[in-house]
Amino acid sequence: MSGGNPTRRALLAAMAGAPLLGRTNAQSAWPNRPVRVMVPYPPAGGADTTARIIYAKLSQDLGQPFAIENRGGAGGTICEAMVAKADPDGYTILHDATAFSVNGSLYQDLPFDYRKDFDPVFLVGLVANILVCTPSVPVTSVADVIAYAKASPDGIDMASSGNGTLQHLLLELFKRTAGIKINHIPYRGGGLAITDVMAGQVKFVFSNGSAVVGLIKSGKVKAIAQTGKGRLASLPDIPAMSDTLPGFEGYDWNGVFVPHGTPESIVRRLNLGLNTALRSSEVSSRFADLNVESRPNTAQEFGAYIDDQMTLWSRVVREANIKLG
Repeated sequence: MSGGNPTRRALLAAMAGAPLLGRTNAQSAWPNRPVRVMVPYPPAGGADTTARIIYAKLSQDLGQPFAIENRGGAGGTICEAMVAKADPDGYTILHDATAFSVNGSLYQDLPFDYRKDFDPVFLVGLVANILVCTPSVPVTSVADVIAYAKASPDGIDMASSGNGTLQHLLLELFKRTAGIKINHIPYRGGGLAITDVMAGQVKFVFSNGSAVVGLIKSGKVKAIAQTGKGRLASLPDIPAMSDTLPGFEGYDWNGVFVPHGTPESIVRRLNLGLNTALRSSEVSSRFADLNVESRPNTAQEFGAYIDDQMTLWSRVVREANIKLG
């Protein structure tokens, strides 16, 4: 009887649906093998530190290794280019930082597009910078620093961790917002800059709020103000720059991206897993010790944050005429 045999149309429909079913099952099972977490900066930096904290917990929760690979170079763009071209299957993810929102304005001929080639997943954390100075400098507030700079015919020298870094951009933002003269002294990394500030070779620097806590508490540098909102968990006595200069704000941030086209089901599962890990005591307590601010967030909220950051820092780069590469 003809009703007992599949028609040609039914067979074709079944054949067409089979690959889709396989992809759906693979997505729902994600992750079923180790995931590569690409960090485009050297070990022991801010992005690497937050990555090792949160992915250790995520590995426990999801039952698969999230293996961190550090691929530094060219401000993070070498690693970013590699991830941009990776298969969008959820097994190669990018744990990036503030440079993601700046590099597109600094480098002219990148082989990828930050807005088109990556999909945002999760904002891991925010770290305010702290304006610090050599202890002997006779200033204790932002107003004092502004007055000190205006009283100096040549302005003040300020170090940074390198051309185009957040610390350089904060310097430029401070110079324009306060209407003072600042001479930029770039270093090859924040450690070298802070060493010379301790020694008095250069008097001022914006430093990552996680990296400089011990030096402030030991009196090796003097803290003036921090670039976030409110107060810092481990240094609550340091005021915000915005108390004196309304609207002044700048964070080192860390966040997670996947290659564009990664299935939405995987993005949702990864976002959920990271939100869950963030709420755990293992992660939240470590972040608090490092002055890393964190909050639950969706992929859409993180995407909106990235858009705002790109708008802010592209304006600063343009106004300061900063060019790299």
